Amino acid sequence: MTTTINKGSVTYFIADLHLAQNRPDITACFLSFLQNDAPKAQALYILGDLFEYWIGDDDKNPFVIEVANALKAVSLLDTRVYFIHGNRDFLLGKRYAKACGMQLLPETKLIDLYGKPVLIMHGDTLCTRDVAYQAFRKKSRSWWWQAIVKNLPLFIRKNIAENYRKKSASATALKSQAIMDVTETEVISELELHKSQLLIHGHTHRPNIHNLQANNTAAQRIVLGDWYEQGSWLKVTPNSVELLNHSFQE
Repeated sequence: MTTTINKGSVTYFIADLHLAQNRPDITACFLSFLQNDAPKAQALYILGDLFEYWIGDDDKNPFVIEVANALKAVSLLDTRVYFIHGNRDFLLGKRYAKACGMQLLPETKLIDLYGKPVLIMHGDTLCTRDVAYQAFRKKSRSWWWQAIVKNLPLFIRKNIAENYRKKSASATALKSQAIMDVTETEVISELELHKSQLLIHGHTHRPNIHNLQANNTAAQRIVLGDWYEQGSWLKVTPNSVELLNHSFQE
């Protein structure tokens, strides 16, 4: 029996869920979102850090399979699902994307959103003042680094990911808020390069709608929220833009 979904002109954007087996509350909220909200949308854009870390598509544990099946179910209901890599899950590959029924996008993508050119990205490239992270990012995106890591045994990759997560948390605690936030000149540069007046990104965990100037006119930067304390997504229609939250207890 085929289920018919009445889809309106709705597009959702999410980021920074950091799904992990030790956070079943986040997973439950995400699965609820996929079952109750996402099927009503024309498209769902996942702008990075869907998982707390990703060690390779060959990691076929029940947890990642459950997430893949839930995303696949949404895509089978004709909601297009897109994914941009984050700083935690940049090793997520074509095999897992196919299992999820989602299309991989480049790290920076200009989309047509109800007739408007909108720039989307994870957002970590905008944080240019975090020099140490940008150096690691450059190395970890190289073909040789990824080739070495992907050829390591699965248990070693998992240990590396766990250690990196701990070191990253310690390093973040020592950095100022200004260093970890975006550089405004970089934001303006990206908007002007792509001739867009709206940028949507995640990464900084500071949900807000910022007004600025780019291309000699008014522009906006929308920051998506993380899912550590509650579900968070951006709902866009032809006539409205809303940052929405959903309590884990609801």
